[in-house]
Amino acid sequence: MAPRLCVIEGDGIGREVIPAAVEVLRAALPGLETVWAEAGWECFLKRGVSVPAETLAAIRSCGAALFGAVSSPARKVEGYRSAILTMRQELDLYINIRPVRSLPRVSPRPGVDLIVFRENTEGLYAGRERLEGDGVAVAERVITRWASLRLARRALELMKTAGRKRLTIVHKANILPLTDGLFRDTVRAAVDEACAAGQTVEVDELLVDIAALKLAVEPESFDAIITTNLFGDILSDEAAAWCGGMGLAPSLNWGEGVALAEPVHGSAPDIAGKGIANPIAAILSAALLVRHAWSLPAIADRIEAAVDRALAEPPAGPLTTQGMTKAVLSAMAAGT
Repeated sequence: MAPRLCVIEGDGIGREVIPAAVEVLRAALPGLETVWAEAGWECFLKRGVSVPAETLAAIRSCGAALFGAVSSPARKVEGYRSAILTMRQELDLYINIRPVRSLPRVSPRPGVDLIVFRENTEGLYAGRERLEGDGVAVAERVITRWASLRLARRALELMKTAGRKRLTIVHKANILPLTDGLFRDTVRAAVDEACAAGQTVEVDELLVDIAALKLAVEPESFDAIITTNLFGDILSDEAAAWCGGMGLAPSLNWGEGVALAEPVHGSAPDIAGKGIANPIAAILSAALLVRHAWSLPAIADRIEAAVDRALAEPPAGPLTTQGMTKAVLSAMAAGT
């Protein structure tokens, strides 16, 4: 059966880069079936909900989705909840996968090849915020053994498939001994379990502040990082500098039988509609979907190799969304 994909453009430049990624997917998978849905801030303004029930149903039905950029207010808006947080939690997309590798011409440094595995459903993003009297706001950080264990097991499976052997647990257990202590100990137990089953894994630990420093000065020292929700959000964005910036950073949110790929960048309202948004992050996110959700690594390799060739020899003249998409398509056809 041909793969089915729920396509959600989102806001701003999502309406430009997501169709570009779909075009590349169609070239790589001619039988691809697409179902279009909506979510995001503009959807909320129009319909009063950031992720309609039919969008969640479409994602579940397809088993895979590609989601574009989303705008969000920087203040509390009654009735609004972040579209991406809603989808992560409603669909139980418990692992966020953020690969970072040096890309031709655009990366500031060669030789970087790491991946961040981030817990994706709890931590400080669990949504437990409240006011306690005048001038006091409280957010609860939720860490559970079950969420930490399933994250670690999936991360170790992915490491085995990819041939990665070094896992760095990032935490702040010296200050948060109960929550981060539970996370660290659970991940270590999963590593012991994997090693007992024959997998070779070298494990170490870093406090999050030291990990941030090492990512800034010696990213080559990392192979795979596993961490909690907020720490993973921050560290993976920092690491994106080494692939060329947020505009080239892909990600995959993955659960049991359902996955949602999304470029990491925002909706960029200042350039929306101008046709100059870089589609590379969306295309590479689509490749993650192909590799993991659809288990088609050869096709994912083909897409990623085409991106590398297109970046190594970009189209002449002003760079546009359409021009870069055509360059990737041409490189993919030449590499067939």
